[in-house]
Amino acid sequence: MELNHIMRQSKFTRNSLFEQGYLDEQFTQLEDLQDDANPNFVKEIVTLFFSDSTRLIRNVETALESYPLDFCKLDDYMHQFMGSSSSIGAKKVKEECTQFQECCKARNGQGCIRAFQRVKQEHATLKRKLETYFQILKQGAKTSKVE
Repeated sequence: MELNHIMRQSKFTRNSLFEQGYLDEQFTQLEDLQDDANPNFVKEIVTLFFSDSTRLIRNVETALESYPLDFCKLDDYMHQFMGSSSSIGAKKVKEECTQFQECCKARNGQGCIRAFQRVKQEHATLKRKLETYFQILKQGAKTSKVE
């Protein structure tokens, strides 16, 4: 009974991440690569993403503090951020990265700052939601070993 509840909860949580637009089909493709030989593949890739993106966030923050703004450097950082976001299927993060890049192209410093706040907000929200999802999956794995 407990395992069934956890499995339903994990399925509901996963589906809501797609329905709410946080993830796209790239995440499904990552899941398809996971197998018994590497049961934590998706979690490991997502963990690498958050580690790498945290570094990129610091780089953008530093670049936004410099004057005059180097829009080419900011665009490069955001291009990297968007690429890694795309690789895990982080749809909303990727969309906000695109908005940031549009502000860079327009050489709109205030727009970059506002867009970057949204990038960080979506990044933090996705991290929290995926941590919850992976915690539920871990709970299900523990429960299935007991039963």
